[in-house]
Order: sequence, then C-alpha cells, then structure tokens
Amino acid sequence: MHQQSDPAGIPAGCPAHGNVPLYGPEFGSDPERQYAHLRSLGHSAPVDIAPGVQVELVTSYDASLYILQNPALFVRDSRRWNAWNEGRVPADSPALPMMGYRPNALFSDGAAHARLRQAVTDSLATVDQVRLVRLVQQSADYLISRFSSDRAGEAELMTAYAQPLPLLVFGDLFGCPPELGDRVITGITGIFQGTAGADEVLGGALAELIALKRSQPGEDLTTRLMVHSARLTDEEVLHQLVTLLSGGTAPLAAAIGTSSALYLSDEWPAGLPIEDAVVKTLWNYAPIANYAAHYPTQDVELGGRTLRANDPVLISFASANTDPKLTEHREQLSAKAHLAFGAGPHACPAKDPAFMIAATAVESLLNRLPDMEVGVPFKELAWVPAPWSRSLTAVPVRFTPRPVPPAAPSTPLASRAAQPAQPSAAASQVSPHSRPAQDAPQHKGGLFSRFRAWVRGE
Repeated sequence: MHQQSDPAGIPAGCPAHGNVPLYGPEFGSDPERQYAHLRSLGHSAPVDIAPGVQVELVTSYDASLYILQNPALFVRDSRRWNAWNEGRVPADSPALPMMGYRPNALFSDGAAHARLRQAVTDSLATVDQVRLVRLVQQSADYLISRFSSDRAGEAELMTAYAQPLPLLVFGDLFGCPPELGDRVITGITGIFQGTAGADEVLGGALAELIALKRSQPGEDLTTRLMVHSARLTDEEVLHQLVTLLSGGTAPLAAAIGTSSALYLSDEWPAGLPIEDAVVKTLWNYAPIANYAAHYPTQDVELGGRTLRANDPVLISFASANTDPKLTEHREQLSAKAHLAFGAGPHACPAKDPAFMIAATAVESLLNRLPDMEVGVPFKELAWVPAPWSRSLTAVPVRFTPRPVPPAAPSTPLASRAAQPAQPSAAASQVSPHSRPAQDAPQHKGGLFSRFRAWVRGE
C-alpha cells in the first residue's frame, strides 16, 4: 500500500503513523530514504520486517559492530524469540523462513556454534582457489553461451547470468551428481521465490546427497563436512549445507548483478579495476541488507533505547555501511571494513571465496562480451522490494552477438586434481567456426545437468 507524507511533513511510516515497514514497493524504491529517517531516531528503531512482525533495527555502524562483537550479551538462538513463543507471529509469515531456528552455526551460540563453525571453516579451507576460479569461469562460459548468440544482442543479466552462476558453482562444490544438482537448484530457487514445497524438495535432495556420500565419498564439501572431527550428524550436515546455499547463492547473485551494472554504468570511472566495483557494491549496496537477528540475554540500554531481553534485534548492514558518521572518514578505513560479511564470531566464513567468485564472474562476463552496455542508467534500475537483500530486479544489457564455444571436456571439479589455471583456447578466443548456442544439441534435465554435459563437450 502506498503511503503519503502528511501535511506536517512527517515521513510516512514514522512512529506517528506506526513502524516503518521494511517491505513493499515504497521501501524497495528508495530504501536509503527510510534508512536516513531511521538513523534520525537514534542508533536503532522499531520496524516491521514483515506484516505483524516487529523487530528492533540497528542502523548505526558503531552500534552494529558493538552487537556483532558482543556474543555474551547478544545471542543468535531464535528459540528465545518472545513474540514467537507467545503466538504473536503469523504462522505463514515470510519472516519465519529467515528468522526461525535451524540447527546450524548461524543460529547457535557458545560451544555448539564453535563446533559447527569449525566444521564449516575447515571444510571451506580445502577448496583450492585455482580450481574455484576455473569453475567460476566454466560456469560463466556456459551461461554466456546460452544468450551470447542472440541475434538482437540483448539479455537480462540477473536471470540469465547472476542468479544461476552461484547455483552451478555450489552444485559442483557439493559434489552433486547431475540429477541431484538439478533438484538442489530447484529447491533453493523455490525457497527464495516462495514456491510451495521448495523446502521439501531441497531437503530431500540434500538427504539423498548425504546418503550417496556415505557410500561414495569424494573430494567435495559435503564429504568434508561428513568426515570432519566434529562428527556432525546427517541432520547437522544437511543444515550446514542449507546455510551455505542460502547464505551464498542469493547474496552472490546480488553482488554479481550490482557490480556488473555499476561497472558498466556511465558513473564508473574508466580504468578502475573490477575488484573496486565489487568493493563499492559491498559498501553501498550490501547484498544482505537487514539480517543477523540477535536476542539480548537481558534488557540493554543502547543509544537511549531499551532493547528488551529476547526481543529480536536485527542488524541493518545496508544502513550501517552508509552511516554518515562513518562515511566522513571512510577513505581512512580498510576496504574490508564494511559489514557486508558481518563481523565478530558469526562473520561469514567464506568472505574471501565469495569476493573471488563475484569478481571472477564480472571479469569473465566482460572478457567474453567486451562491448556490453547497460540498457538503463544505473540510477534508474529497480531493486527487489524485500528487507533481507539488496538486489536488482533486472539488468538489461546490449552487446555484439558472438558464440561462445563449448568448454574443453573435463571431469567434475570435485574429482579433479589441483592444477595451475591455464587459459584454454575456449577461454581466450572465440572460434569463427563455432556453432551458435541455439544450434547446439539439446540435453535433457535441468540447469545443472545441462551444464555438466556442456563441460564434457556433449
């Protein structure tokens, strides 16, 4: 519902009218205006994160850092949530999939969190960076091949490139066979789209994947989690995989889409590296905008407001990163001082690989289609009207049509030995005799099955 400012000039959604709603078209069209208003109320303010669901939103950089780095006073276990325990949260609320308890590192504290997080970080540490870059490049080549021969020389980057690329990368990192990879992608995509039954599809596929790895272990993240000294149960392995998928795919898609659009825009200074565009995206357009619910273990005074014990306190990474008190001296800070990956004991354990994936994805796109242009000025691009993420709804682009040849045959990433990254002929040049993508043989199955067939040269 569209809200209007009243004659006295009170911003729509301010306490005089009720909490600011962090959802819907008005919020999505201009979230910075809402964040500026909320910051004028203090370090934090009450907002509605979904209809009927109130949380305290922290908008100050310093206050956010204080909470993120104070795990004794602010815990993550959402089973403490007062409103949920008292039956005041709608059972069908879209906030529940994001805030409801799951037995994973994200919603755990103390020794339980340390155990689960160690399993995740140790497993991630086994991913070879050279192989990861190669996988991203292969995934990029495949996706570009699907639209680069379009005779009109037009595409929409979010659906054609930014959103599916992380799904292909994670499917391979988890060691998914093609059919299971298809179901994993269907499930996680459905969860973010609100598709009924998507949870069951994803859970069933991951349960089958874990059962498969029990009998056929491999050099993949799923197997690494299962054999870790923390001795995770199958249920715990499943929920860590869900966390990696949900915490990695959608934010990465947002970062790839925004960074690409920003780099291609007229606003971007010529000559600056792609990595700078990714850094600016993480600072100014944090892919995870408002999240990381904390629950005070006791009533806490913060900036003149009382944060009540066990009432959810969410961090606005988007607002904290653009806090005017911070931007005055941001040039003096490290490029990594942003909060896009969180901070403290629950900071993203995959921030370095995530940055590498985003930068490699943007670089691969521009290398393959060097004359690409965005069809709409960056300031006119629309954002998804959701509180959790900062993602562009669409990035229309134009380019000179050109086919991308099939990748050299290879085995899945998880079963390959580490090898130096050597640019293949397919990656470095386009053959004039390559068959256009629309004439390529059609393979049955979903996106991941078709990707694996393409990599094998089928």
